[in-house]
Amino acid sequence: MGRKDEDSMIADKSIKELENSSVALTVTVTADTIEEGYKATLAKYAKEVQLKGFRKGKVPLSVLEGKFGTSIREESTFNSIEEALKEALETVEEKYKPLSYSTPELQDEETLMPFKANSDITFTVNYDVMPTFELPTYTGLTVSVPKVSISDEDVTKEIDKLRDQNAMVIDKAGVAEEGDIVTLDYVELDSENNEVAGSERKDFVFTIGSGYNFYQIDKDIIGMKTGDEKTFEKTYADDSTVEGYAGKTITLKVSVKAVKTREVPALDDEFAQDVKEEYKNVADLVNATKEKLETSLKAKLEEIKLNTLSDELLAKVSIAVPKSMIDLEVEQSWKRYVKQTGLSEDQIVKFLDYQHKTKEELTEPWRASAEKSLRIQLIMEQIKEKEDFALDEAELNKTCDEQLKEITDEEQKKYYRSMIEDDMKFQKISPFLQENNTFVDGDVVTYNDFMDESYGA
Repeated sequence: MGRKDEDSMIADKSIKELENSSVALTVTVTADTIEEGYKATLAKYAKEVQLKGFRKGKVPLSVLEGKFGTSIREESTFNSIEEALKEALETVEEKYKPLSYSTPELQDEETLMPFKANSDITFTVNYDVMPTFELPTYTGLTVSVPKVSISDEDVTKEIDKLRDQNAMVIDKAGVAEEGDIVTLDYVELDSENNEVAGSERKDFVFTIGSGYNFYQIDKDIIGMKTGDEKTFEKTYADDSTVEGYAGKTITLKVSVKAVKTREVPALDDEFAQDVKEEYKNVADLVNATKEKLETSLKAKLEEIKLNTLSDELLAKVSIAVPKSMIDLEVEQSWKRYVKQTGLSEDQIVKFLDYQHKTKEELTEPWRASAEKSLRIQLIMEQIKEKEDFALDEAELNKTCDEQLKEITDEEQKKYYRSMIEDDMKFQKISPFLQENNTFVDGDVVTYNDFMDESYGA
């Protein structure tokens, strides 16, 4: 609650806390302030307006009021409301300052109008503020994380991937088998063995077993060789995923134009040297591959530790994330999504329109994960502020020199330096939490399952 100070246009103000970290700020503007604004606006128009029968700047105020008084009072009063709101927001407690991306919304505007002369105006705006919460205990906790080890089989699988990547595609004289690459001509035939218009495809290439062909004919091609032609019936189950063919039987004519196979290099010293010059033999390749897997495993374990600990902290605290904060996070996710597709935003929106979907429908499922991410971020920010991590000044200076060498404006440098400093402190949170909490072995998980992108998501 506040009372009007000298030189203030506000007679009174109060704040009411609402749900989801939003507040209602109610402000009363004095009648004197409103009338001063009205007279100033009237005088301004008197100098500018030109009416028939009067020279510019010579229109009597009474005439101007009679003709435009209502609209001028509306304009000036809204200007006074805007100025009063600005003053009120400058003087509220820090915890009630609006988020930069939350625009105060005037409530019940219709009840304020028409504006009356010589009357106080009381208005209310709603806006979002930074969530406040009590930080839960974040050190001395015991957290269970998966137990993962790297087996010889894991190393072999990784090396096999390298061999597969270095495989050569060569012509095959024998019959086609799963894994072979075939080039086909195919066409549907009707009941009289005539070609069905529009179903013909020339020089179609796919790998047998991949399923990357419309008719799903992988198994039907096995056993054929270059130059072979075959006509066969294909029946699709009622639940078939082949669009438009569920429950149908068709006739296909297929000609095999080429069969190729992938020749995987042998695991020997020569292959090891091809992978990297410094590898002298297979043992070097095996050891380096295991080290690579161990590095990846360590990074993923650190990520899972932090995620698991974050979930523990989230379970112990209630944080009301405001809608505007979630909206901004979802919008940033949308921009990343657009960038990843390589298409323009308009192109994606048009594509969604073809599917009878909207951007909002696509992004709605993202809101839950956005809210969780924000709650974790808010907790981490509080930990950073509370711990006030010390930085090595020399390291900070070196980082700033490297990243800001193109910036000459000193004010900009100062601003970006503070951002770099804040980021470097934020990077200390994860190591701090891992050092000050205990992580015990939980369920045994294989390396491949643990490293899967979906694990821990």
